[in-house]
Amino acid sequence: MHEWLVIWMQWVADLGYTGVALLMAMESSILPVPSEVVVPPAAILAAHPGGMMGFWGVVAAGTIGSYIGSCVMYAAALWVGRPFILRFGKWFFMPEHKVAKAELFMQRYSAPGIFFSRFLPVVRHLISIPAGLARVNFLTFSLATLAGSAMWCAVLAWFGDKIGREHPDILKSPENLIHAVKDETGLIVGGVLLLAALYALMRWMTREKKGETQNRDTAD
Repeated sequence: MHEWLVIWMQWVADLGYTGVALLMAMESSILPVPSEVVVPPAAILAAHPGGMMGFWGVVAAGTIGSYIGSCVMYAAALWVGRPFILRFGKWFFMPEHKVAKAELFMQRYSAPGIFFSRFLPVVRHLISIPAGLARVNFLTFSLATLAGSAMWCAVLAWFGDKIGREHPDILKSPENLIHAVKDETGLIVGGVLLLAALYALMRWMTREKKGETQNRDTAD
C-alpha cells in the first residue's frame, strides 16, 4: 500500500480541494481508498501557514466528494439491479456476503442507517448500493449522506489539523512522521479502539437473527 499512499497524498498536495474531493468520491464507491489517508493529510497541509487550503474547505471538499461517489453508486444500483451486483460484485470488492450485510443494515435502519453508516468501517463504502436497490427516496438519501459525511470529514480534519499544528514538519521526512505518531500515541490508540468498537457494533447490528434466517430459507 505504500506506493498508493504516496500517490494519494501527492494528489492532495498537487490538486488541493479537487484532489480531496476526487479521492473521497473514490472512497465512497467500490474503490478501496481509505478516507483516513485522505482528509487528515489535507488538514495537515491546511494547518501550515500559507497553505493553499483551509480547514473548512477540506471538510467541504471531502463531504462533496463523498456525496458524489455515493450518488454514483446509488444510481448504479438502481440501473443494474441486484442480480448483476451479486454476480459480478466480487470483481469490484463487493462480494455477496458484504452486499448482504449492507442490505440487512439498510432494511433495519433505513435513513438513520445511511447517516450512521458513514462512521462504520466497510458499511460506509457499500451502503449506497442497498439504498439504491431499495429505492430509498433520493432527497432522504442525500440529506442523510451529506450529514454523515460532513461529520466524518470534520472528525478526520480535526485530527489532521491538530497533528499539523503541533508538528509543523511532519510531512518533511519519515523521522518527523514517526516522532509525531509517538507523541500522539494515546489519541491514536483511542481512535483505533473506537473503530474496533464501531466494527463490533456493525457486526452485531448486521447479524442474522433466527427468524430472518428461517424466512430467507423459506423464500429460497
